[in-house]
Amino acid sequence: MVQDAFQQKKEHILAEIKSSSLDLSPKGTIDELCFPIMNLINSHMDMVTTSSCSGRLSVFVEGNKVHDKEIKTGGKGEGGKWLFVTHDREQVKSWFEKLEEPVSFQPDYNPGYMDASTRYILYKYEPFILHVKCRDFRSASALFNTAMSCGFRESGIGSNNIVALRVNIKLDVPIGYLNELTSKLVFFVDSKYIELMDHITLGKFTENENKMQELYKKIEAHILKAPLETPKDLDKVETKEERRERKIKEGLLRQKMVRSQDTQN
Repeated sequence: MVQDAFQQKKEHILAEIKSSSLDLSPKGTIDELCFPIMNLINSHMDMVTTSSCSGRLSVFVEGNKVHDKEIKTGGKGEGGKWLFVTHDREQVKSWFEKLEEPVSFQPDYNPGYMDASTRYILYKYEPFILHVKCRDFRSASALFNTAMSCGFRESGIGSNNIVALRVNIKLDVPIGYLNELTSKLVFFVDSKYIELMDHITLGKFTENENKMQELYKKIEAHILKAPLETPKDLDKVETKEERRERKIKEGLLRQKMVRSQDTQN
């Protein structure tokens, strides 16, 4: 029997997941905490996971914000770099000891020295995210609605019926800056403040893991054990008019989901 395009794509992705080759993420491998929910979703015939992150702490130096004498926002590229990244909660309290570059403390800094071009050192906690390619919009909608029902309100459906499962458990705080004159890293917080941030982050890790478990149970109960009803005329070939009406309905549903997300944000 000839496989359809989705099944061929799914088998290719699953082969990559099982491969020992490094992926394109900074870590290079899939986080262990992601495997249970990935395996659950991949057991569904109409879904396959494409990328994931179980949640991580990172300390990041922004890239150059000045381009052609104009100041850009964000500055993630052009010299931006990670000082530290971990997906392991056990490494949170010891991250400062693992820095390869020297950092000086200057808690009595003068904010007047900062401007829009300042390249900040950001202390970031980013929660679980999982992208899932679905066979069709119906299965994508089922996964999206299930995620929304258990608090994953940053989720959405993108092109090609790819669902991004996201939860808002973020932390993004400037703790220092790059001195452009000396190329030195400077913290304008003290060690006690870093201890506080680490304590908050550990709480974020716990909350994130709890939400992952809740999502797992919801998907298992509402999608795997209660599969979508199959229309009796599923094998019937759509007419052009029927396909047009279905696409209109799907488009209106997408717009409704987008408006709902915008309202919640």
